[in-house]
Amino acid sequence: MTTRTKGVLVFILISFGLAWAGMFIARLVFDLSLVNPLVQLAGIAFTPAIAAIVVRKWVTREGFADAGMRPRIRRNIGLYLAAWLGPLGFAAATLAVAAAVGEWEFDLSAFALLPGQPVWVSIAVLQLVVIVLAPIYWGEEFGWTSYLRLRLFPERPFLSTLLTGFIWAVWHYPLAFLGYIEFANVAFGLVVWTVMFMLQEVILTWLRMRSGSVWTASLAHAGNNMIFAMLVGEAMADNTPDMQTLVAVAPSAALAAWIVFSGRLAADRPEPVAVPESRPVAAAHG
Repeated sequence: MTTRTKGVLVFILISFGLAWAGMFIARLVFDLSLVNPLVQLAGIAFTPAIAAIVVRKWVTREGFADAGMRPRIRRNIGLYLAAWLGPLGFAAATLAVAAAVGEWEFDLSAFALLPGQPVWVSIAVLQLVVIVLAPIYWGEEFGWTSYLRLRLFPERPFLSTLLTGFIWAVWHYPLAFLGYIEFANVAFGLVVWTVMFMLQEVILTWLRMRSGSVWTASLAHAGNNMIFAMLVGEAMADNTPDMQTLVAVAPSAALAAWIVFSGRLAADRPEPVAVPESRPVAAAHG
């Protein structure tokens, strides 16, 4: 077992172990709702980051040189704007698809989330909230996109990205059984959900690699949850989560396909991570 492989395995064990334990204990022991942001913050949100920090510092001891912690805002202002405003565009595209297939009828009042305020105020407030909450979503991006994705298959960026998205999706699976999301058909819902996570990981990876900073991906992740998911969820409240997710696949797939087939994942591939590959891990003797 190489040092890189050991690091990946320990990362997965810690991130899954802490998060899944937090989910099941909160729901089954304390009867807390996983929809509650405080429950998510206390027991789930930062577990991938904790796992990445532990592995980088104490398991592989490779440090944080490639972690992408510098914001690099000035040189990447366009990417930050795309990460910030992109989810709003995705919400509009998703609802356009939903309208085209007869699953949604245009109703502007669905977006008036603040009572007594016009729609544009509600959306503007959400956009500001995205910036405030980006550090919370860093908790996932520092683990998935800024650690795991770089180490699964360093020389095969597309495969590494898809596998990271798949693992990220599986990490969320307990939520479908603990009251966070209720699919009409759990098996179908999980399949569509997994596809969406993999497509999102392509987009988040491109932002992360293109900018050299984990913060672009964190901002986009916050926008996905606070703008895209909330607006689509409110507008399509009469539809099942299965259908809401399904209609969202098309616009996400279109952007992910552009990133992949234009060669942007390969073009933005980072330099090889300085992790010893040939040093074997001593076998345990019993």
